[in-house]
Amino acid sequence: MSGLWENLSLGFGVAFSVSNLLFCFIGVLIGTITGVLPGIGPVGAISLLFPLTYGMHPVTSIIMLAGIYYGAQYGGSTTSILVNIPGEASSVVTCLDGYQMAKQGRAGPALGIAAFGSFIAGTIGIIFVMVLAFPLSEMGVKFGPPEYFSLATLALSIVIYLAQGPTLKAMIMAVLGVALSQVGMDIMTSKAKFTFGIPALLEGIGLVPLAMGLFGIGEVLSNFEQPEGIKIYEEKIESILPTLRDWKESIGAILRGTFLGFPLGVIPGGGAVIASFVSYAVEKRVSKHPEKFGTGAIEGVAGPESANNAGSTGSFIPLFTLGIPSNAVTALLLGGLIIHGMSPGPLLIKRNPELFWGTIASMYIGNVMLLILNLPLIGLWVKLLKVPYRILYPFILFFCVIGAYSINYSSFDVMLMFIFGGVGYLFRKFQYEPAPLIMAFIMGSMLENSLRQSLAMSTGDLSIFITRPISVTCLAIALFLLISPVFFKKRVQASH
Repeated sequence: MSGLWENLSLGFGVAFSVSNLLFCFIGVLIGTITGVLPGIGPVGAISLLFPLTYGMHPVTSIIMLAGIYYGAQYGGSTTSILVNIPGEASSVVTCLDGYQMAKQGRAGPALGIAAFGSFIAGTIGIIFVMVLAFPLSEMGVKFGPPEYFSLATLALSIVIYLAQGPTLKAMIMAVLGVALSQVGMDIMTSKAKFTFGIPALLEGIGLVPLAMGLFGIGEVLSNFEQPEGIKIYEEKIESILPTLRDWKESIGAILRGTFLGFPLGVIPGGGAVIASFVSYAVEKRVSKHPEKFGTGAIEGVAGPESANNAGSTGSFIPLFTLGIPSNAVTALLLGGLIIHGMSPGPLLIKRNPELFWGTIASMYIGNVMLLILNLPLIGLWVKLLKVPYRILYPFILFFCVIGAYSINYSSFDVMLMFIFGGVGYLFRKFQYEPAPLIMAFIMGSMLENSLRQSLAMSTGDLSIFITRPISVTCLAIALFLLISPVFFKKRVQASH
């Protein structure tokens, strides 16, 4: 326990530096705005701001990017409650009862319980991260190349299994992501791979042009098709403090959402979105009056909003301890660690304690900042919602171009970004999720390197993957997840 307090002391010493406090505030502020404005999302915001972090200290950049992620979970509830449009995917469920509460004149308590629930869940989630991270990293030290290959395969399989669309489409996206990660110079032979004679591709496809294109440009293009003009909740919000009765009805939902959301955030492919849906289903099941749900039940706001914040916090566990991202946002954070010369994995906490504990401490501070930001400034967020998208989109495109160009001062990167933007638009049109592609792209080099190292260890014998207990277990689970939808579909057809 003394070691934990020493580490926390180190973390707060790092987090309380002027620059880290400033960028923590900037991160949670941008995250809140990102959550409030429908259609942008934390992935798009992080993609846009990625180039700005290149000149920062690694700890400062991760603190800011992490702040954007968990800050977006707070902001997403505002539009769900006031506009009936989720500002962030994990706030979809909040629309069901949050907007009904607003129509009944209870927008204030709905927004208040969402903010307080998010704060409680986020704080408890951070405690879980502190307690679990070190034991998991100790276990991770025992992993060799075969285990890492199997674990990465399992992570991608879970992402594919939990994808919102058809499994085949998610699998295609993951394969495409791995294929794109192979472009460039071979790390062992130094020969060009899949460059098609284009010198600019020898260094590979950059994460920033790819992410900015798919999530930034692609989002802008797809939103051009949406009708402009959102109906805003117009009545004045008198009080945002929940009553004692509201607290009595919500406290159980907040705690259940926290303890459900955190483990679902740890699972690759899980995260805040699934956590919020599961929490809502559980609250409806345990409620004595399930018929209230969908008509303005405050538990239907408190549970999912707590779950999505706990889920976003839980996703930092596999990122820091194993170097495995659990969703598209943590995949970008993983890319940020690699760009800054860090080696994500079991030794990260030992080699870079200031990074891990500084980020953890900043999350405590960031949660307090978010509570202060979200409660008094709700009126400001309502006004922000009234800004026409035709004004916002030119600024988004401008930042995309500047960001893509500023990394290597390459017009080729800008061109790549627009190409991926067009591809991202088509993905949305034909309902292909870009998230599995991004995760597979970032994990592609890990898959390739661990596969080749494993085969070098076994002189080409593939049985190395099935003779090691951890490796064979991961592969067996991955295979089950990939083939189970086929059998499930056959059973459903047979029953009909």
